[in-house]
Amino acid sequence: MNKSEFGVLGIGVMGKSIAVNCLEKGYSLSVYNREEGEEKEVVNKFLANNTKYKNLQGYNNLKQFSNSLNKPRRLLIMVNAGAAVDSVIDSLLSFLEPGDVIIDGGNSHYLDTKRRNKYLKEKQIDFIGAGISGGEEGARLGPSIMPSGSLEGYLKVSSILESLAALDINGLPCCTYLGEEGSGHFVKMVHNGIEYAEMQLLAELVFAMRISMTYNDIALVFKSWQETEDSSYLLEITTKILEHKEGDIHLLDVILDKAGNKGTGSWSTIEALQLGIPNTMMSQAVFARYISAFKKTRTALSNKIKSNKKHDVSSLKLKSYQKSYRFARLINHHQGFDLLLKASKEYNWELKLSEIARIWTNGCIIKSDLMIACSSELKEGNSLINKPEFIEYLSCSEPEIIEFIQYGVSTRTPIPCFYSAYNYWISMTTEKLSANIIQAQRDYFGSHKYQRVDKPNEHYFHTEW
Repeated sequence: MNKSEFGVLGIGVMGKSIAVNCLEKGYSLSVYNREEGEEKEVVNKFLANNTKYKNLQGYNNLKQFSNSLNKPRRLLIMVNAGAAVDSVIDSLLSFLEPGDVIIDGGNSHYLDTKRRNKYLKEKQIDFIGAGISGGEEGARLGPSIMPSGSLEGYLKVSSILESLAALDINGLPCCTYLGEEGSGHFVKMVHNGIEYAEMQLLAELVFAMRISMTYNDIALVFKSWQETEDSSYLLEITTKILEHKEGDIHLLDVILDKAGNKGTGSWSTIEALQLGIPNTMMSQAVFARYISAFKKTRTALSNKIKSNKKHDVSSLKLKSYQKSYRFARLINHHQGFDLLLKASKEYNWELKLSEIARIWTNGCIIKSDLMIACSSELKEGNSLINKPEFIEYLSCSEPEIIEFIQYGVSTRTPIPCFYSAYNYWISMTTEKLSANIIQAQRDYFGSHKYQRVDKPNEHYFHTEW
């Protein structure tokens, strides 16, 4: 039997797309999927749909699957994050040997990846935690891949992963070794946090513009923005969503306003809280989804305030919409990279922010012209907010975002992510905040002490109030 160069375990939506990507790149491939419940015949169907590839083998037996791979075995696990990954790894160990490489390509929590890395190192198995972004289409045509873990293991699979990845504007693969432990999945987690906020900003923007514009009108505006520095994948697909109809009805009008989530956005928020980083936009985007889930409560409460009619406010100038959108996106990207920077220092990962931005410039959900600019800007310095052009743009755009927020208040339109962006900006650029009152309160009831502006910072004081 001819041995395969690579194996994909789990051929659901993403696994299937990556498997075809592998085959199209010319790799001999073995695929595996369990034969249980709704997953019966998954392997047979995959083989039947890909008969043109002569270098493909399919299995529903782990031992046969493992034996079909060249040594050192190199295989990618594409199953749901959590206990399923541990179960698969434990089942595989009986058939693997020292030097083999396991890649977890799911949305695993970075601490789980760190734990698995340590566990498999003791077994002399190289483990790679690889965040993969791009959805079904990206996985098929070229995703952004964020690997970390064993460097020795990565070198054994780098040629394959880099050939599967999308290419940036210079023709380089959107895949690079990020560092040790679970840093790759941490980076993917932050990617998803940025994605949450980017999606929420567009949702809020459409919601506000819809007051005085049709979906088709908004789509035309978004198409014009695609020709500017605001161009992005999410803006592109939102434009298509706005135009999509079911008969004479816009599909958006019949989609229930309850947003789902798979946890990665909340992970970013939790990690930011633990590291002391104000990623306010990611957290607002997560809470916006949570609030949307309370549909019955929202409906009941809205019926109690029907008398509060919206003010008759004409549409804002398109310039105000666009500058507000750009303002908020700049803050969102800054907060995402700031979280990565703090984690890198805290966990000694030595993450290269410019390189992370580079592999996010194509293949992934948050690819955009702004991300290309971030990659360039982060080559010199690790903070976007300190860049003179960044400060100048945000400062000059304050009138437009203030006008937009006022419009949202006047029309009773919830725009929490836009307000979060503005509040973060004015707080970060205000020399004296209200925290002195907080410190006084803490000292009053808990004797927590405080520092004084007229004394050295290393000195702490308590008052008998």
